[in-house]
Amino acid sequence: MASYLQVENLTKSFGADVIVSGITFGVAEGEKIGLIAKNGTGKSTLLNILAGEDTPDSGTVIYRNDLRVGYLPQMPTFEGSRSVMDTCLWGDDRQSQAVRDYEHALRSGDADAMTAAIQAMDNAGAWDYEDRFKQILTMLKIDDYDQPIAQLSGGQVKRVALAKLLISEPQMLILDEPTNHLDIDMIEWLENYLKRSYITLLMVTHDRYFLDNICNKILEMDQQSIYSYEGNYNYYLEKRAERIEAQNAAVERARNLLRTELDWMRRQPQARAHKAQYRIDAFYDLKERARVVHDPGDVRLNVNSTYIGNKIFTAHHVCKRFGDKVILNDLEYTFARYEKLGIVGDNGVGKSTFIKLLLDQLQPDSGYFEVGETVRFGYYSQEGIQFNPDKKVIDAVRDIAEEVYFDERNHYSASQFLNMFLFTVRDQQKLIAKLSGGEQRRLYLATVLMQKPNFLILDEPTNDLDIQTLGVLEDYLAKFKGCVIIVSHDRFFMDRTVDHTWVFQGDGVIKDFPGNYSEYRAWKEYHEREAAEQARANEKPRERQVYNNRDTSNKLTYKEKRELEQLNADIAALTEEKEQLDTLFASGETIDDVAQKAARYEQIKQQLDDMELRWLELSEKD
Repeated sequence: MASYLQVENLTKSFGADVIVSGITFGVAEGEKIGLIAKNGTGKSTLLNILAGEDTPDSGTVIYRNDLRVGYLPQMPTFEGSRSVMDTCLWGDDRQSQAVRDYEHALRSGDADAMTAAIQAMDNAGAWDYEDRFKQILTMLKIDDYDQPIAQLSGGQVKRVALAKLLISEPQMLILDEPTNHLDIDMIEWLENYLKRSYITLLMVTHDRYFLDNICNKILEMDQQSIYSYEGNYNYYLEKRAERIEAQNAAVERARNLLRTELDWMRRQPQARAHKAQYRIDAFYDLKERARVVHDPGDVRLNVNSTYIGNKIFTAHHVCKRFGDKVILNDLEYTFARYEKLGIVGDNGVGKSTFIKLLLDQLQPDSGYFEVGETVRFGYYSQEGIQFNPDKKVIDAVRDIAEEVYFDERNHYSASQFLNMFLFTVRDQQKLIAKLSGGEQRRLYLATVLMQKPNFLILDEPTNDLDIQTLGVLEDYLAKFKGCVIIVSHDRFFMDRTVDHTWVFQGDGVIKDFPGNYSEYRAWKEYHEREAAEQARANEKPRERQVYNNRDTSNKLTYKEKRELEQLNADIAALTEEKEQLDTLFASGETIDDVAQKAARYEQIKQQLDDMELRWLELSEKD
């Protein structure tokens, strides 16, 4: 396989903090690589450097000549006043410019602009490019091309960024958390697209199903080294466990040897003076190796919840709408003790609105929620909280509590509690502004849990958290002695944490499914197959009758003969008209009614498609 990218000894620092140190790896044609690391270890920094958005302190990044590379940042930003169409087609290449001008000319009705645009489309060979542009936008559920970017939600902006990327047909994609802010349907579409495509891929994502189903190689950044695994995410997990076990065994051997060497080094200087210098040097090397800790570095969430009674909450005929958009329609539900509910649905159907109604942050149009007296909510919101960026991590936690007291056996100082979330004493002295996005989300999670909730509500908790933190959070939720509601697009996270699922289907319709998301998906696909098979079965008697008619009399009726004759004449006339328009558009002459002629051209193409299909049906009987 041809080499697409070679990275050699890449190093990047911010002040005294070394983010990336001596990283070396390569990407070959056709590889689909997942990059995994803990928050704060420089994943996004590395991708920014590879995409040319940042520069390294030292080292080289070498791409194959003329390689088309597309980059999707974690939080794409565009000029707010620009339309969706202009954003997707914004570029200096001839095809983007031609399609952009053609679409504007179509909308303006300017005859001169239309003539020039059609000529430019022909010269740039951009007609197929326009078809791909519209096809990709349709697949990503983007239908309003003229809508300004400023009016879009975060998920819509992410879809526009994806569309812009895929329309340009890059040979290699660099994706930073591509599933963030996408709903599950869009994630599954993107997963299938990338899996089927031969495109070369390097991505950072926390979505483990996404990693496992797409990637054929995993790179792990750990302790300023990079490890390569030729396989998917499941294979990586197995081999990583073996690597850590082997490294820990090697460290233990080094420590045993260190004890012997330490005894020798501690002798009187006179006794050591005549010993070989190489042994003294080897001692210090051994000392460094014995200090290394090969530990997964997981967050330890051994915090307890407060007591929760039998009465949790009851929804009494709750209704909510925004204008014509129905969010909840006469919702009645009694939430049980220790229930763990997952909520899924397309963006904009009301998942977060339901949570805000439950927490009394929004008021229903009618009906009400009756909440039990012992319920203590802990809300981890999609938006997060605004930490003071000029504060130190430890001070932000001390503002909430100097000591976190759960019971007589479990109470921690603010510093001890932060250490449970992988914030070392040194990290606790950092300014919040210096933390990565994932580290800030981990700090936010700590501030939610330190308040000892017995009812956790997690709205998109997987965004920006690393895989290690997610794994331990899943284990914590499995043992959590309280109630849980989770809104998430992360299928793996949902499968591990919830016991039943609400599917928000729009227009206030909620389906309560007794299982996790994968079980719901399997149930849905089964019923869709059954419905399709039933529809085919209903069509078979009619199809058999047609077949039998052909057996007994494979001849056209008088009416069909007349229809076939008319089709021959109409197809010939339309084909001639189409050829005339082709010649006119290619001539470069001024066309007074160009907008009408362009519309007529599209109409002729559609009519010819329909007529030729009917002609084929009749010709089989002739």
